[in-house]
Amino acid sequence: MSQIDYYFATLSPYCYLAGLRLEAVAEKHGATINYKPFDIIAAFSRTGGKPPKERHVSRIEYRAQELPRQARKLGMPFHLQPAHWPTNGAPAAYAFIAAQNAGGGDLGLLAHAITRSVWADERDIAQDDVIRACLTEAGFDPGLADSGLLEGAETYARNLEEAVERGVFGAPFYIVGDQRFWGQDRIADLDLHLAGEL
Repeated sequence: MSQIDYYFATLSPYCYLAGLRLEAVAEKHGATINYKPFDIIAAFSRTGGKPPKERHVSRIEYRAQELPRQARKLGMPFHLQPAHWPTNGAPAAYAFIAAQNAGGGDLGLLAHAITRSVWADERDIAQDDVIRACLTEAGFDPGLADSGLLEGAETYARNLEEAVERGVFGAPFYIVGDQRFWGQDRIADLDLHLAGEL
């Protein structure tokens, strides 16, 4: 059975646009997903990248075209400049890690609910009530929003270090064995790889 290490960021628009396609591919191939939320902004500075607002204007302009274009292609609601972005993505990541440790719900749905809250619903994922709503939607105890904060912070930091060591420089980022796939538009390639065709 294959394992997909999935490095994702709670603030990433591209993780939102990935939807639940990764989960569908994993189910198709009987693969497991090891979710690894990490600090994408910190990863940028460690791997030669820059946060969106610090990029050259040509990159900023391209992003402004590409994100809505991809959202339309996927039929997903999307706000290029959501009301609560940037915000602190760490509390939602800590709650995700607490849910991961507790079990009993759907982690794929939780990751999607968090990112959708930012990019489609224009809600602030740094707020406790938003995090609780995401946990509830995904079948987890909403009380997990307030538990395991220290462990969540430690795991979040470890995930960043591990990501940098393994060559992760963006999100979503998928690793299977020694094969790395960057971007929601590479899920089809991941599918072919798991099928032994790529």
